[in-house]
This record gives sequence, structure tokens and C-alpha cells, in this order.
Amino acid sequence: MQSLLRWGIENSTPQSQNGDGSNSRPPVQRQDLNPEIIDMLLGKSDAELMKEAMSIAVDESRSEDDRVDALDNLEMLIEQIDNANNLEKLKMWEPLHGLLTSGPDSVTTHAIWVIGTALQNNPAAQDAYLKLNPLPTLTSFLAPRSKPSSSKQARSKAIYALSGLLKHNVPALSQLETKSVGEEGEGLDGSGDGMDGWDRLRQALQDSDITVRRKTVFLLNSLLTPNESSSSSPNSSSPDHVHTPDSQQRQGPIHPNSHAVHLSQPDRALTSAPTLKAIQSHGIVEALIEGLTNPLPYGEDGDMEEVDIDFEEKGVMLLRTYLMLCNGPLEQNQKDRIRGWISEKKDKDGPDTQGNGGAGDLDGLAERWGMSAGELDELVRKVDVE
Repeated sequence: MQSLLRWGIENSTPQSQNGDGSNSRPPVQRQDLNPEIIDMLLGKSDAELMKEAMSIAVDESRSEDDRVDALDNLEMLIEQIDNANNLEKLKMWEPLHGLLTSGPDSVTTHAIWVIGTALQNNPAAQDAYLKLNPLPTLTSFLAPRSKPSSSKQARSKAIYALSGLLKHNVPALSQLETKSVGEEGEGLDGSGDGMDGWDRLRQALQDSDITVRRKTVFLLNSLLTPNESSSSSPNSSSPDHVHTPDSQQRQGPIHPNSHAVHLSQPDRALTSAPTLKAIQSHGIVEALIEGLTNPLPYGEDGDMEEVDIDFEEKGVMLLRTYLMLCNGPLEQNQKDRIRGWISEKKDKDGPDTQGNGGAGDLDGLAERWGMSAGELDELVRKVDVE
């Protein structure tokens, strides 16, 4: 639109004096129009603003504050999905990802933030970014050995970016299994710790910053929860989930857009089954139970010992998703610990039916954990089974 308006201004000529509406002379190129003034009047395009912001962000000669401000501006621009998709067209994904390993902590943190915003609910951006094999780098922020100096803000933003990349994205989940050590023993992300992304998510459940723990358990629950197109069991293979060429043709033509891949590859969004397999094989269930029944202190000095209600609620929801929606198994000692913990919580925190506190029913705990009394009762009966 701006280009069209500029062309109209530059090529406009006075109407002829012949009275017949015809031009008495050919169009003349205006020489008195200053492009800078036109830019001031019309404003620069978002693409130009994005390129300018990126050039400042990667310029190590600029001050740290200037680079952070540039990334803030870029983050606001790519909140619009069209601008987020332009990151690939403008070849900006590589320099943006490069800031994760080359910039000071504040620049790195803001670069992760930009990446996470661009990926939110955007399959096209997910695919473009996944080409760079970014998961070892993103998850390295959650591993103390590989990123001992990473700030809590950087770790929190890393979970945000992982959420944007992994949700509804089975191909990305498969890459999460990649270990950080290559064939020659060198670290793919510089860590050399031999851990994959699932191992690092397990570690994040015990992060010193409680915000990282909350975001991690929420992400795991989002990945594990069966979506609307799947059955109550992620291993189900009912006819509703069989997509044949004929059935896809009946859906009509698929037009190119940011979410077209979900129509052409509907199974891409079914993350529950691979997540269930991963959390069982990587000890995440045990880490969750330990985090609920025997939580580690948190805070900068590790001196915060009181129970974090938000993490507890999110953790119980993940446990319920695992047991009730996915029919995940537990060892007997795990059941015993959960049962004893719930009983202790009920005696300590749960009000009775008159609201007087003490050893009442499960209503108080259910309200505290954001579920109905019936749902909590089902969970209790699940762990009561010997």
C-alpha cells in the first residue's frame, strides 16, 4: 500500500487544459521528492523495521541497552503472525538463533523471548526454526553444567520458547530425544553431558527458581494432555484417527497459510503418546512425585521452604493427566508416597464439611488444586489400588 501511494505521488501530473480529460503531456518523474521525507510521512514498512532492529541486535559494537531495546522492538513486531513468518523470508532466524550462544545474558534472554513469541501457535514458524536444530541449544539453558551462568530469566524464557516449539508439534518432540554428545563424544551444545531434552526438562522440575518449575510442569501437562481429536488413551487407533487420501480430499483443498500443515498432517498435533513414552523412560514421573511429596527449597539462596501452591496445583494436574487420562502406571512405592502425601495434606489443610479445617473430606483439597471433589476422589482411588 505504501509503495502504491508513493508511486501515485511520484507519477501524478496536472490534468490537461484541453477539457477532454486527456493528458497533454507524458508523465514526468518528480525530482523534488525526498525519500527520507516520504518515509517520515508514510512510515517504514514492518519488514524494514525488523531488519533495522536485527542489525542493531547483532552489532556487538552497540551498547547492551541498545541491543536489548532493538530486540524489544522486534518482539513487538513479530507478535503479528505475518511478521513472524517474515523472519524466514528475511533470513533472520539464523542470526537470531546465533544470539543464544554469542550475546551477553540480557541480549540472550531477549533473543529467546523473541523466538518464543514468534513460535506461539504458528506451525509455519515452528518448521522454519526447527531446520536449525535448535533444541540442544534451547534445552542447554536448563542444564547447570552446560550453562552454569544462565540467569533465572533466561531459563524461564527458554521454557517459553520450548513451549512454542513443542506444542502440537510431534516432529519437534522427536528431536527432543537427541543427546548433547555426538558420535565423537563432543557436545552438540558445548555441554558434553550426554543428556537429551527430556532429561533437562526433568532437571527443570527441581530448578532453584520456582517460576521455572511451574512453567516446566505446565508445559509437560500441555504436551501430555490428549487433544480433542484423540481418544482418552493416546495409544488408541480408532477409525476417527485414520487419515486416508480419500478422507483428506473430502476436506476440500488446503490453501497455503500458517496452519495448513495441521490440515495436511493432522497427526502432527498428537503429542500425548510420545510424551507419555518419554516421561516414563526418562524418570519424569518419579521427579514429579518427589517434587510434590518432598519439594526442594527454592529462591536465590535456597532458603524458601514453604509449599508453592501454584506449583503444587500444576503438579497434581499433571499427575492426574498421567494417571486418569493416559492410564499411566505407577510402582507400588510411588502409590504409597502419593497416598500418604494426600492424606497428610487433607489432615493439615483440608477443611471439613463445616469449613472448620482439620481431617474433613477432600473438598478443600479439590478446591485448592482446581478440580472437583469427584475428580480428586478418582485420583485417590487410583493410587489406592494395590
